[in-house]
Amino acid sequence: MQIKNLKTEYKINPIGIDVIVPRLSWQIVSNEKNVMQTAYRIHTADSLENLNAEKLIWDSGKISSDNPEHPEQLNSINIKYGGPKPKSSQRFYWKVCVWTNKNNSSWSEPAFWEMGLLEITDWKADWIHPLIDEDISKACLCPILRKEFNLNKRINSARVYASALGLYELKINGQHISKNLFTPGWTSYNKRIQYQTYDITDLLKKGANAVGATLGDGWFRGHLAGWIKDNRNFYGEKLALLMQINVGYEDGTTETIVTDSSWKSSTGPILSSDIYNGEIYDARLEKDGWCNVNFDDSDWNKVETLNHSKDILIAQTGPPVKRIQEVKAIEIIKTPKGETVFDFGQNMVGWIKFKVKGKPGDKVVLRHAEILDPEGNFYIANLKGAKQTIEYTLQSNEEEVFEPHFTFQGFRYVAVDEFPGEPILENFVGIVVHSDMEVTGSFECSNSLVNKLQQNILWGQKDNFLDVPTDCPQRSERLGWTGDAQVFAATASFNMDVSSFFTKWLGDLKADQLDNGSVVHIVPYIPVLGEGGAGGAAWADSAVIVPWVIYQTYDDVRLLENQYRSMKSWVDFMKKEAGSSYLYTSGFHYGDWLAFTTDRSDYPGATTCKELISSAFFAYSTSLLIKVAEVLNKKNDIKIYEKLYDNIKNAFQNEFITPNGRVTSNTQTAYLLALAFDLVPENLKKNTAKKLADDVRKFGHITTGFVGTPFICHVLTKFGYNDLAYMLLNRIEYPSWLYPITKGATTIWERWDGIKPDGSINTKAAFSIDEDEMMNSFNHYAYGAIGDWMYKTIAGIKQDETSSGYKKIIIQPQPGGGLSFAKAEFKSIYGKISSDWKIENKKFVLEVEIPPNTTAKVFVPDSNQESGFKKHNIGSGKYKFESIL
Repeated sequence: MQIKNLKTEYKINPIGIDVIVPRLSWQIVSNEKNVMQTAYRIHTADSLENLNAEKLIWDSGKISSDNPEHPEQLNSINIKYGGPKPKSSQRFYWKVCVWTNKNNSSWSEPAFWEMGLLEITDWKADWIHPLIDEDISKACLCPILRKEFNLNKRINSARVYASALGLYELKINGQHISKNLFTPGWTSYNKRIQYQTYDITDLLKKGANAVGATLGDGWFRGHLAGWIKDNRNFYGEKLALLMQINVGYEDGTTETIVTDSSWKSSTGPILSSDIYNGEIYDARLEKDGWCNVNFDDSDWNKVETLNHSKDILIAQTGPPVKRIQEVKAIEIIKTPKGETVFDFGQNMVGWIKFKVKGKPGDKVVLRHAEILDPEGNFYIANLKGAKQTIEYTLQSNEEEVFEPHFTFQGFRYVAVDEFPGEPILENFVGIVVHSDMEVTGSFECSNSLVNKLQQNILWGQKDNFLDVPTDCPQRSERLGWTGDAQVFAATASFNMDVSSFFTKWLGDLKADQLDNGSVVHIVPYIPVLGEGGAGGAAWADSAVIVPWVIYQTYDDVRLLENQYRSMKSWVDFMKKEAGSSYLYTSGFHYGDWLAFTTDRSDYPGATTCKELISSAFFAYSTSLLIKVAEVLNKKNDIKIYEKLYDNIKNAFQNEFITPNGRVTSNTQTAYLLALAFDLVPENLKKNTAKKLADDVRKFGHITTGFVGTPFICHVLTKFGYNDLAYMLLNRIEYPSWLYPITKGATTIWERWDGIKPDGSINTKAAFSIDEDEMMNSFNHYAYGAIGDWMYKTIAGIKQDETSSGYKKIIIQPQPGGGLSFAKAEFKSIYGKISSDWKIENKKFVLEVEIPPNTTAKVFVPDSNQESGFKKHNIGSGKYKFESIL
């Protein structure tokens, strides 16, 4: 037995955290079956030497299960540190000893965590703004700042704490301090600004040192929300840097280097770098050695200190954005218009790293697009004004290599203009960037198109989880739409470890929540939008639904505690708006966004009453709030909201459900919400489910939009129509999940018909018929919500309703759709869960793996059983089951 994967606040050996009572987790690795943890003991010390010598800060003692007959009650995840209150910058080393029901025990290898700056008084640095000439009405020069300093003793350790108004890159003695990108990240800047902590011990030296910083507009003052006139400077007009280096010497003394009025500022080669529009870089303007010592900065400008709050600083919570992978170009295309276009074979997010050789003053211009038009020409109309252009000017006759700094593009195709010489495939590589989340899920089956669908879902998640869950990564939007995040959260938590990613985002949702409890539609919010962009059903309900999904996946009770007031405020807002009717029908709602439409006069499309949707989500959020209150033992709230839920349910039934089970609007989404949210009277559920199934058969395809799509296959399966769920999955004609793949999609589309069956491009607008306002993204993850059903129904990986964190696992594959095999893995917080089944000669063979310290119920399809399944109760380990279909 081994104890592995020690984590603090979901991270391995984090530095610079500000959680006063961190939570510790570990995994048990064993080749034995039925392994359960029966006890644990955590040792914590201030050094490795003291940890090994048992000179401890905290000893948890041996913690045993309160019920020896049920050791599964003893968690190995999210165990709270119980020692003295941490101090700023303090490092804790820890290890854990685990005892199991196999009468063995084992100590882990040591791990550590390190605190950040916990008190406002710990910050000695000032916010500094470069004094350079700039026109803030448009994309600005990226200023550079520098300072030299001397360290006159032998260095034991050094940390830099850094943040910015805008984005920053830091170098020490000419070297990048980190591979992190787009720091300090995008938050609700008026209320929360992240800072990062870096270990720079190895970058400093005794004697003279230099630190340099480059600032970019980023989300802080760059272009945002392209539909708004003058869409810049939403959070502020002045870029600023905040940086503090804390040095510890070998003799025990310390020294601090800070941003202050002694710094110098200038301009560099980045003439502009904008999230939407790309970057203009003139290599001739590079200042060689500017972030090294002995650089002559006598002609540089001064800086000014800003009186900007440091009270709102928080340590980085989510995973950093990084370069994750490289994608090579597969083809050079000459379009009918004569454009030179590189095809990278994959719609991705990031940028192009390229090599070029020419002469000083030569240029390279790269334009980025998702698709080619039906004639094969470069297509950018769907970017809605986002230029997505890189312009690079060469400085020498030697080969030069370039990649941009404070921008990202969404693209598959790159048009190369003004390139000196002939561009070749080997000179261009796509750099994929996104939040550095571990891939935790995989899915594969005998249908190659469904496998491609899974790949497209994962790519859509990677491309849109760049510090915030954006709707799209290419047009002049790229915003944290709450509705998109809500519908996709369950699938996202299968595919990747999104624990800290959503924890960070939900902190901004709570910060941006209006005083009346209403929840904004975009997080982080853009202040200029005012209070109008809030309260929409399914969008605002992310305040309740997303925390619940994260709790279910990671057993994160603290997240529920932190978000509880936010959840409750949202439900109370709807309650007030509904009044005695108990129906939430006021305000603006997006409805079942982008549901199936037609050009027929007698059937314009599957339009679901917005009041039905908003009232259904009122009920659903209330029901989830009750569950949260039960987890948190809020007994009085349980009573209050159970009564509220009953009133909402009764009102919904009276208003929207007929005596024979028909749901008004008579759309798939209407039936789905009523059934999924348990709003249909028990005696009518069978009839209502049949009406749903009849509608699916009548159309032969899905008609749902963003709101209904996540539920359709789940509800059909639950009520005995698994064959229809598979029919919808396998359909390749429009509208369906597989149709875009037949049109070459490598990600999930925003619309079911982004490209129409006749090959033309959909140019519909969001709210008008003005084609200049067209809305058509080819990289939108919302419809990828089908992935949750693929994991839970096809592979059969889910958990008991009484479980969280996959402590009590259920494996129940439900084969169909002509599949001969399917397999999936999910790296839960306890360890790997896998389900691998195949059908051979009417024999069903299922292999499963369950991680230690969990249990599972396995339901094997078996035609000899009245229920259709044979049940097995198992513990951890690998198992193989066979049955007759």
